[in-house]
Amino acid sequence: MEKKVLLGNEAIARGAYEAGCHVATAYPGTPSTEILETIARDYRDIKAQWSPNEKVALEVAAGASVAGARALATMKHVGLNVAADPLFTFSYTGVNGGFVIINADDPSAWSSQNEQDNRHLARAAKVPMIEPSNPAECRDFVKLAFDISEQYDRPVIVRITTRIAHSQGIVELGGRKDVPVKPFVRNFQKYVMLPVHARPRHVFIEEQHIKLKEYSNTSGLNRIEWGKNKKRGIITDSVAYQYVKETCPDDSVLKIGMVWPLPDDMIREFAAGVEKLYVVEELDPFIEDYVKALGIPCTGKEIIPLCFELTPDIVDAAMNGKKRAGAYPKYDTNPVPPRPPALCKGCPHGFVFTVLGKLDLNVNGDIGCYTLAALPPYSAMHTQGCMGAGIGMHLGMEKAHGPEMARKSVAVIGDSTFVHSGITPLIDLVYNRGTGTVIILDNRGTAMTGHQDHPATGRTLMGEETHTLNLEQLVRAVGVKRVVVIDPKDMDAFEKVVREEVAAPEPSVIISNRKCILIK
Repeated sequence: MEKKVLLGNEAIARGAYEAGCHVATAYPGTPSTEILETIARDYRDIKAQWSPNEKVALEVAAGASVAGARALATMKHVGLNVAADPLFTFSYTGVNGGFVIINADDPSAWSSQNEQDNRHLARAAKVPMIEPSNPAECRDFVKLAFDISEQYDRPVIVRITTRIAHSQGIVELGGRKDVPVKPFVRNFQKYVMLPVHARPRHVFIEEQHIKLKEYSNTSGLNRIEWGKNKKRGIITDSVAYQYVKETCPDDSVLKIGMVWPLPDDMIREFAAGVEKLYVVEELDPFIEDYVKALGIPCTGKEIIPLCFELTPDIVDAAMNGKKRAGAYPKYDTNPVPPRPPALCKGCPHGFVFTVLGKLDLNVNGDIGCYTLAALPPYSAMHTQGCMGAGIGMHLGMEKAHGPEMARKSVAVIGDSTFVHSGITPLIDLVYNRGTGTVIILDNRGTAMTGHQDHPATGRTLMGEETHTLNLEQLVRAVGVKRVVVIDPKDMDAFEKVVREEVAAPEPSVIISNRKCILIK
């Protein structure tokens, strides 16, 4: 069998291909972006697409599943927040073709606005979740997830982290499984979630949860590895498993590969076989709290950090009291100047924020490259929340302080982010009689995650020409009468436009139209 060195994300794409996946959807977001890019590049048997946002991506995949296809939806951790509404409902409807959701958490928030632990979402949505610990398992677990989905009539989440997504490992390559698309069978009691249908479906998923718990105890996804030392036993999951095996090679380990539902019987068996029990996991004490709820004493977050991603050094220090030689260099003996991230030289956003800084406006920002404008030399962004929040916050500030606040403020949002989540808050601004100015930073791509296309670029993930969403027409359609499209490189003209629009006592939109310098 052929072997290849793959990133975790590439291995996930390979697993989907080998599993006979038919449809794959996503909105790009680090650390999950490369999954769909790999599918579109290497596995053309799968119909792959960028969707406007993660909610839509999950709904498209759910529709494909209900129609009988094997479907994959991928997103980063905060993307699953956006998709939570359909996730919780499709948990009730179940599937027809296998339905797998890849969720990429980001411990240490390397490229995110928070560090949330989405193991909690699996439990809340009553959806099974499995966790690979290396690229080889990424391929294997994705294939298995499709089978679990169809066997138990459940969507399945495969959770990875940044370290799993972007690490490399040797992966065995298999052939593609020939999985025909099943026929769509009308079943409105299953797929139409009226309250009268939702109530029995809730009973069904609780019944399936009991079966999945038994599967969790017997499937091999979770396994006990008895070591030379039974004085200390460690329960661990994901990449933390690799760190435990490296730093505590003689200890007994319970490797958790299915993190929800957790294997009660196996946990009890393992705990009974060791003198002292530890839990090593990243971020929240998800497993630790569960073990303690079973009435089993264990040590976890007393010694394992609650915040930021783990490393072998951290685990070694916590479990063995060791600080490895050279693990903690003293940089103060050879100071290295700080190198904070910055906009690229010649970035069109730089022109915009130079002007906004000069005018000393309050800037409600959003998620994208342009968030870097909060840092010197621009220091021209003052709030930032989640995708699309800048416009809503802009209106909220006006509601708090009156129209005079709108005369001193703007909202900025990228073209991809506007399509993702900016349209509805702009409608809100118009509908609720806001008078503020919104600047759409149209650089012709989803630049922050690698220049992916979106509906306003006129090109699909598969490289097909398609309809180009006209942002100016869209903005006018929601009721904005003052719309200006301008190249920000002409900074004098841009400044004049900003001054005029901010002063206007009605909603206005400025479309800053200049292509990212890295897009050919």
